[in-house]
Amino acid sequence: MASKTAVAAVDFARVYTSLGLSKETIAALQAFRKRHGDAQRIQAQFAAQPTTVDLAHYRSVLKNKAVVDEAEKILRDFKPTTYDVTAHIKAIETFEAKAVTKAKETTEKIDAELKDLQATLANIEDARPFEDLTVEEVGAAHPRIVEAVETMMKKGKWSVPGYKEKFGDLSLM
Repeated sequence: MASKTAVAAVDFARVYTSLGLSKETIAALQAFRKRHGDAQRIQAQFAAQPTTVDLAHYRSVLKNKAVVDEAEKILRDFKPTTYDVTAHIKAIETFEAKAVTKAKETTEKIDAELKDLQATLANIEDARPFEDLTVEEVGAAHPRIVEAVETMMKKGKWSVPGYKEKFGDLSLM
């Protein structure tokens, strides 16, 4: 009973996105959840049906008592067929092994991404404020900027393309 409430409380959409699962893993999990739900509904349907046969009722209703005696004999002699489910169990075990492998890969991927994010955060926290940077430091960090400025100066362009459109013209004349 607790497993039913636990399954109902899980937000699977959030789990899929937060773990960064691949599309095939998500599809396999959704298909498995659907098959599991169908199996539970079918099992509940059969569990609700009565399992005993009231032969005394049939004897009182039917005139031909031999038919009821034959049905009773068949019911007594009935032995349910057993099935070999080892193939199904092996399929479930391989699915479980794949799921565990994918989960470990996802964990490693998330751990690596988390380390990168922590390194980026530490870099951001240790960085100097923007106001304290010099033009030389920005140029050293991004040589493309220096090249672009030098090219513009060689061509005699003293305004940045798109600046007036974005910020307007501040000249008084």
